[in-house]
Amino acid sequence: MSDAPELLVIENLHTHFFMKSGVIKAVDDISFTVNKGEVLGLVGESGSGKSVTGFSILGLVDPPGRIVSGQILFHGRDIVPLSEDQWRALRGSRIAMIFQDPMMTLNPVLRIDTQMIEAILAHEKVDRQTARRRARDALGLVGIASPDERLRAYPHQFSGGMRQRVAIAIALMNKPDLIIADEPTTALDVTIQSQILYEAQKLCRETGTALIWITHDLTVVAGLADHICVMYAGRIVEQGSINDVLDRPLHPYTSGLIGSVPSRNKRGSALYQIPGMTPSLLNLPEGCAFRERCPRADNVCLVTPEATRPVPGRRIRCFHPLLSEAS
Repeated sequence: MSDAPELLVIENLHTHFFMKSGVIKAVDDISFTVNKGEVLGLVGESGSGKSVTGFSILGLVDPPGRIVSGQILFHGRDIVPLSEDQWRALRGSRIAMIFQDPMMTLNPVLRIDTQMIEAILAHEKVDRQTARRRARDALGLVGIASPDERLRAYPHQFSGGMRQRVAIAIALMNKPDLIIADEPTTALDVTIQSQILYEAQKLCRETGTALIWITHDLTVVAGLADHICVMYAGRIVEQGSINDVLDRPLHPYTSGLIGSVPSRNKRGSALYQIPGMTPSLLNLPEGCAFRERCPRADNVCLVTPEATRPVPGRRIRCFHPLLSEAS
């Protein structure tokens, strides 16, 4: 989709949390672009900054965190300085988020129909009957049986997986320009997960909605995303098309993530693991954050690597990329 218009452009974004113990650079100088109708996979271990990136795009970073610098251009407009009223008009209508915990979306004391209908009426002038019909159809879209009956239920009457499907339905209802999905299928069984992924792809293809899928699961984004950004310790260390990155990773961390996928290990052999632990964002090593876990690291890596483009269509932060493996 290289000819598609740029829907979202992130430029040199820094989101920091100012704690008594120090400054946590949760998002540290990241840049990427999402085009209309495109699916971007944002991948990395826990604590890599994936979710904070999503919250930053939606203006949901609460104190002591804040966006320190950088731009978030949505339809060419920088949305970082928006007022709360402007954000309220944008969220849920043009940009929606599916949270990992569905109860961040659902109010436990209101019926499902009340919440879904209000989510539509907050942004569109339609009658309640039309809004209710759209809410019912959205529940059916995510695989909830007897949607008319379920609309009259309360969140506590649903299982965790079904609550998540309701949250996904609410995000899909207003057909936003951009959906940010923060590991939304983690609690769902494989069958429903596949259905949700299929519907997400279909939505992007038919309506032009763009999707940022945040996950630690490479197997999910492998069949879903067009492009991928791999995050480590608050930075994007590699980005490119999904096939290029997964078939020919350039960064040693990306290679380690792919190697640790169970399906890539021989039956009966020990599961590959990246050595060491993810460093604390309060105590990052000097230079490259991955240096202490990387088999290719040397004294050059004591300097923080800048983003480079060693091959067309790829961008990485590494002094010793796996160029021979990628050629």
